[in-house]
Amino acid sequence: MEDDSKAVVAQVAQQMLQPTSKCPTLVEAAGPSAKFAWEEFVYGKLRNTSTRRNYQHAINRFLAFCEKRNRRLTSIMPRDVGQYLDSMPHSDATKKLHLAALRHFFDALVSRHAVVLNPAASVRGPRVQVVEGRTPEIGVRPARRLLNSIDVTSVVGLRDRAIIGILIYTAVRVSAVARLLAADFYDAGDQFYLRFREKRGKAREIPCRHDLLVYVQRYQQEAGINDERAPLFRTAVGRTGRLTDRAMSTGDIARLVKRRCRRIQIPRHVSPHSFRVTTITDLLGQGVPLEDVQQLVGHADPRTTRLYDRRRRQVTRNIVERISV
Repeated sequence: MEDDSKAVVAQVAQQMLQPTSKCPTLVEAAGPSAKFAWEEFVYGKLRNTSTRRNYQHAINRFLAFCEKRNRRLTSIMPRDVGQYLDSMPHSDATKKLHLAALRHFFDALVSRHAVVLNPAASVRGPRVQVVEGRTPEIGVRPARRLLNSIDVTSVVGLRDRAIIGILIYTAVRVSAVARLLAADFYDAGDQFYLRFREKRGKAREIPCRHDLLVYVQRYQQEAGINDERAPLFRTAVGRTGRLTDRAMSTGDIARLVKRRCRRIQIPRHVSPHSFRVTTITDLLGQGVPLEDVQQLVGHADPRTTRLYDRRRRQVTRNIVERISV
């Protein structure tokens, strides 16, 4: 049975690489209450597009798994949920995300009387204890070397330096940088600020330090961005050195970071989030209070900020180097 379940999951995984907006077959077959619960949950309750995409993908995969086993929506049992999780060829953290999606989805079905009980409610997920995040750190010296390596004789170089400078000196997420409009860089009278719109609708304003101010101003002047409603950072037209009117996406920014890192032989696994790790570790290493760093990066819980602290690795490295074998 276990081998059959793994085969089903592998087959379903190939079919479900991309989430679909179409209502799943099992939900359609369960009647209008189930379909209403699906629409309400996916499009009404899941307002964050990333969460919606991930949850929808998890639910679609599980329902396709159940369909292969000839289950109806009303006949799904905790055993089906447990076997599905046991057969997933993914990390424990991914399994927990899938289980969370299923619990919330079946809660919506129960509330709309499409099913009697939530089969995922009693299923225990894997225990995941995270003491340090997995995002790689770029380091202070490589980050400084990266900034200094950018040729700023073109508007594209000025753009890339401004983006990387913002990632370093504000520690914001790459999605917040991609959403910046020209109006989000403004003079408050005694200080220039950047206004960021982050996940879960949070809006934050972070002052520009002196060198970051120069980076952004030089780029904005060279790019000729005057319309306050226009995106601050735009894509380039191939290798022409000219910019379009289209806003950069998070993927565009991630690719430019990897491209710039590759040119100076910084490891390719570095991502835009690596600058967030570096900034947090650097500030905590200088003795900046945890609550101040937490305020800068916008974490609701200080334990989340601690996950970005890479000083433990330095201590461990110092210890192992002293082994005299």
